[in-house]
Amino acid sequence: MELKGAVALVTGGSEGIGRGIAEALKAEGAKVTITGRREDALRAAAEEMGVDFIAGDVGVEADAVRTVAAVIEKHGRLDILVNNAGYGVFKPLVEMELEELEGVYRTNVFGAFLMAREAARQFVRQGSGELINISSTSGLKGGRGSTAYSSSKFALRGMTECWRDELRRHDVRVMLVNPSQVVTGFSSKAGYEQTASAKKLRPEEIADAIIGALKVDRRGFIPEFSVFATNPF
Repeated sequence: MELKGAVALVTGGSEGIGRGIAEALKAEGAKVTITGRREDALRAAAEEMGVDFIAGDVGVEADAVRTVAAVIEKHGRLDILVNNAGYGVFKPLVEMELEELEGVYRTNVFGAFLMAREAARQFVRQGSGELINISSTSGLKGGRGSTAYSSSKFALRGMTECWRDELRRHDVRVMLVNPSQVVTGFSSKAGYEQTASAKKLRPEEIADAIIGALKVDRRGFIPEFSVFATNPF
């Protein structure tokens, strides 16, 4: 697709992978809006990147509806939704609290659903659209301590497959992206330290891959892909 002039909305866009994607879309000439819960951080990031922002929680239905509606009201359309907002809680099963599991699902699963639903309604009306869900290689293979995060990404993968089958009939492309070992602030927020390494992925690599997928002629698309560090060891 042609990215210059395209209207894009990126959730969790103030930092990490989301910010990398927003910056890449902006560099291609897209009209970008980022959203997130922390208004101060969101405002600062938006000013630095030269993009619009809307503060809100994707896991709150009213916020999701308001956010998508505001972008459509301003631009008259929506061409790209990047469902990037997400976080993790990593604990053994016997130590996991229900509230922790529910919190992860509220953002990673229900939030992605709400944003996708609102965007898809517009995509169907206009007969085009790009829905990109940011998952994880943790959504391909679970591991100890990852009950909440991995299962939320497995759920996102399942929803993506359903949406892909529904929406391709309206010329809407639905893609799933599985990053692996990206150096961001994700780990510190999840309660563990990530070892910095020049060999590990940066948000830029994920963004570059997404830009490449979006530029594929609209008669075809890449339904799912993973991005691994070549040699992180």
